[in-house]
Amino acid sequence: MDERPALPLDSAPSHSAPRFFAVIPAAGRSARMGQPKLLLPWAGGTLIEHVIGQWLASSVCRVIVVLHHDDVDLAETCRRARATVVVPAIPPPDMKSSVSHALNSIVAENTPMPTDAWLLAPADMPRLSTRLIDFIIAAYDPDSPQIIVPKYSGRRGHPVLFPWAMAGEVARLGPTEGLNLLVNRGPVRELEWPDDGPLVDIDTPTDYRRWRGDQLG
Repeated sequence: MDERPALPLDSAPSHSAPRFFAVIPAAGRSARMGQPKLLLPWAGGTLIEHVIGQWLASSVCRVIVVLHHDDVDLAETCRRARATVVVPAIPPPDMKSSVSHALNSIVAENTPMPTDAWLLAPADMPRLSTRLIDFIIAAYDPDSPQIIVPKYSGRRGHPVLFPWAMAGEVARLGPTEGLNLLVNRGPVRELEWPDDGPLVDIDTPTDYRRWRGDQLG
């Protein structure tokens, strides 16, 4: 199946107000957690509901979550949380494939403009906040588009903002090339962030206990 988006880059004048799309790859199998981590309790709901809620409260116009076809309960939870759920017929083997499916969905449903952008972050980032998302969005200049990443304590994190034109670059990555290659090629604008929100994800039971303990106070 051809996953390359047909990119309508010339369909709007450059002065069109940009739209922002959230891309959340979530087709992994939670191997290190030993259970579906995105359905674990968090902030009165589940982890994935909390993360989607932060995105929906931001300036993004659509949230797309890419899932494995076996994750029926997770898919239903995401839909109830008002995210768009994309379930590829063949499970995505990596993040790049998941992102390609999400970008295809944006092309099909939203007819992206040259001024638009998409933001990428994993699904298991409980400290990803609406404030952080909007901070990244506010720095985007559609007349001088570039990748934007938050940085904390010398380390780059998420969400990463990509100008819509970078969707075509995803499609052109080779079989062994990952999305980090796009960021490494640049140009990239780094924005300092005052806490570790861009870096924290949950991969293990220890991670979960630590960060949920902080959340519970």
